[in-house]
Order: sequence, then structure tokens, then C-alpha cells
Amino acid sequence: MNNNNIYIYTYIHVPEEYIHIHTQRYRYITDTIMTEATVYYGADGKPLDARYNIIQDHLSVQDLRNLKIDELNPLTPEVISRQATINVGTIGHVAHGKSTVVKAISGVQTVRFKHELERNITIKLGYANAKIFKNIGKDGVAPTPGPGNYCSAGSDKADTWTDERGTWQLERHVSFVDCPGHDILMATMLNGAAVMDAAMLLVAGNETCPQPQTSEHLAAVEIMRLQNILILQNKIDLVKEEAALQQQEEIKKFVAGTVAGEAPIIPISAVLGYNVDIVCEYLCTKIPVPRRDFLSSPHLIVIRSFDVNKPGADAEELQGGVAGGCIMRGVLKMGDEVEVRPGLISKNSKGEAQSSPLFTRIVSLYAEKNNLMYAVPGGLIGVGTTIDPTLTRSDRLVGQVLGLKGHLPDVFSEVEISFFLLRRLLGVTTSDGGKGARVQKLSKNETLLVNIGSTSTGGKVVGVKKDMAKIALMQPVCTREGEKIALSRRVEKHWRLIGWGEIKRGSKTALMMSD
Repeated sequence: MNNNNIYIYTYIHVPEEYIHIHTQRYRYITDTIMTEATVYYGADGKPLDARYNIIQDHLSVQDLRNLKIDELNPLTPEVISRQATINVGTIGHVAHGKSTVVKAISGVQTVRFKHELERNITIKLGYANAKIFKNIGKDGVAPTPGPGNYCSAGSDKADTWTDERGTWQLERHVSFVDCPGHDILMATMLNGAAVMDAAMLLVAGNETCPQPQTSEHLAAVEIMRLQNILILQNKIDLVKEEAALQQQEEIKKFVAGTVAGEAPIIPISAVLGYNVDIVCEYLCTKIPVPRRDFLSSPHLIVIRSFDVNKPGADAEELQGGVAGGCIMRGVLKMGDEVEVRPGLISKNSKGEAQSSPLFTRIVSLYAEKNNLMYAVPGGLIGVGTTIDPTLTRSDRLVGQVLGLKGHLPDVFSEVEISFFLLRRLLGVTTSDGGKGARVQKLSKNETLLVNIGSTSTGGKVVGVKKDMAKIALMQPVCTREGEKIALSRRVEKHWRLIGWGEIKRGSKTALMMSD
């Protein structure tokens, strides 16, 4: 074989030793021949499976043989070149422009499913990655201070590039969690809030503030103890200056005394791209780089899962299921033996729930189009596994936790929590336009919707004493003591956020540990 570079296109069948996943440049590898081109190796020094060996020369090289986890940080070039390390959520009322802002910054349309496109709203959690660049000047001359010195591009953009304005250098790699704004999708929004480091609160300039879910979403990020908030006054092109200034006063009054009380308000037009560069600059200069735990055993919470196989694919072309989520701690590496908890849930002869974790191996790691040899906390990562893809399709693994075999937290079927209830319902307007109804105390035997990490499940209150409650979960959850929990109650056929709490202890579910 004389050619070092082989160009292969999607859907063309080629021998297995070649890669046939995307339209990109791949290298030819056999047991006896290896070109002088870049080859990826595992930690054991052996070449990794050529089918996942995607060479992307414009990005920094990740080599597992040289990996020193204790020297990594969220701005390490080999890390931010390929994956996002900061999660920024978009929150706010339905149709205020959350998905449009994400597209303006990343170029990715998060409204992508048929039923979402038909209604033009986000229903599932959307996600998109973007690199943010800073202009460092041209021909040795620094750029003129002021707007226009920051810009964004897709996740697969080269780390440094030049145009007529100067040389642009990678500053941040951000992952956007696009939350649905519709009131009936509050549980989905809470799943997204579990992985956020910062949030952009969208307020439409042509509507009064606050709208129902503006209040509810802001309360949700307060529950998650999120400190970094940026307020975007969107659709500014649709109103006059006087109206925009008046609404800014409404926004300041609305957020006063909340976690967003000191947040700046940036007027933008996401559709026209006005002030998007200012948003990029703020994300680079004002949002602190979050502290990450790289040394603990890896812990990824699953917020999406997929079957990537096309209908009619041949048996030899089938790939295992993909779990998408955020690594909360630790580092996942290609080839790691991992498990997914709780896995498959069943009942024993006594009617008690039991958990059968799924054991698998990591065969690929992706951050959008960028392949990874290792993935660190922050950003949304796709983990290719050997799991039967029927178990991952249609988000069936949402709420599960992925980590090294034998190193994940326990699975609880019942939790004891300390809780705090809101005084009034948020996101609900009364017939006379007044404040929402008071939140009633928890009562024994009532059913709540509980959010733990990315898990949404029903919970029956089996006991209440002062600010402590015992809740029997309808679906076992892999979690630990100290984890935050959000509580929602059925009000007028919709689940409404009523409070939050912290897990103090739990009743463990039996684990069936056979492979």
C-alpha cells in the first residue's frame, strides 16, 4: 500500500481495517504496516483500533502514553483544542431566543428533531459546542481596544488562524446546554441545570418581564447554587430605545435580591448577530474557569443516549450504543472498562427493586466532530460503548451514571432529605394577575417529581418531620449523600417547582453484578 492518505466517504463499504465513519482523512494501519503519519496509542503503548483512529491535524494531539492527569487543567491546550471545559446553560421563557443565541455563537441548530421543528421549540435538551477566539493583532501590532476583538466558531475550528483583521487565538471552549422554556418541560430544564457552570438568562425585549418560566428557571438555577449569570435582553431590534431602557429597569427590579441581582444586562439581537461578540468577550473575561477534579474516579451523568446505526446497516458495520453527558469528576480514557448504573431495573420474588449495571468498554470518545483519546470534566461528551444499541436509543439511558467498573456510588430506592420549600408557586399566574398560590407543606403519601442529577422520577412521601422527609423513589437512582434534589408538585396538570433539598442518607438497592 503506497498511499499514506486515504479518503473515504460515508456509506461506502470498505474493508474493516479502514475507517468509514465520516468524510475526513484517515490512516491505513495493519498488524505489519504502519505509516509514518500520526497514530493514536493506548496507555499500554499499543496502537488503538484503526476504526476510531481519526486524524485531525489541525487540533492539538492527545497521546495517552504521555498523559499526566495531575498536570491537566481546563485550559490545557490538548484539552480545550478538542473539547469544551465550561458548561453554559440558556434559560428563560419559551420563544425568547435561547436556541437562536446558541446558534449565533456556535453555528449549531439545537432544534433538530421532527416534533421540535414542527412546533419550533426545544423539547429535549439541546447541546452545542463553540470555540471563542481573541484577536491578538496583526504583524506585531496589537488590535484597537474595544468591541470586535472576540469572535466564535464551531468546535472543530483550528486553534489559531488569521484573516484580514489579524490573528485569532483560542481562549475558551464552551459547551451550551439549551434548556426548553415551555412550562410542561420544567423537569427537562432541571436535568440540564445539573451540569451548568454558568447561565445566560434570555429576556425578550418585546415582552413584559418577567414571564412565567423566566421566574421558574431563575429559581431553578438558584437551587443549583449557580453563581455566574448573564442576562441577555434579546430581540432588541424589534423595540424602540425608550422601550428597551424601560424594560431594563423591569429586569433589574425582577432580579433584585436573587443570584442574578448583580448580573450585567447585554442588549442583543441573536437573529442579526448584534452584540454577539460582546457576549463572547464576557464569557472569556468574566466567567471564571471552574475548578475541576481530575484525580477522582470518573463520574459521568448521562443526559442523552443514542443508537447511531443507520437502518439497514450490515451486521459487521453495527456500532454499540452512545451515551452523551457531562463528566462531573475524573478523566475517562479510550479503552477504559466502565459500568453504567443503575442499568436494568427488575424486581425480585419479594417485589423489591434490584439493579443490574451494564458493563462495557469505551471504544470512542467524541465532542461533536472532534474525537478524543481522553475526556475531562466539563463539556458534553459522547461515549461510544459496546452496549446493545437498543438500550441506548431514544434517550433510554438518561439519568444513568457512567464510571469505572466498581467505582460508582450506590443505587438508592429510598432517600431521606433535608428540604426547603418555596413560599409561592413560580411560573403560575392567578386569574387576577397576582402572585402564585402559596406552596403547601409536604404531606404523607403524596407523589412528587424529584430531580437528582439528570434523573427525573416520581417519589412517594412516606414520612415528614419538620424539614426532613423520607421519599420512596419509583425508579432507583445512582447517587450519594450530599447530592442536591429538586422537588416538583402536580399543579393544574403540570409539574411545578416547589422546593429543593439535600440527600442525607438512603436505602440501597440490591445490585446484580454479573457481567
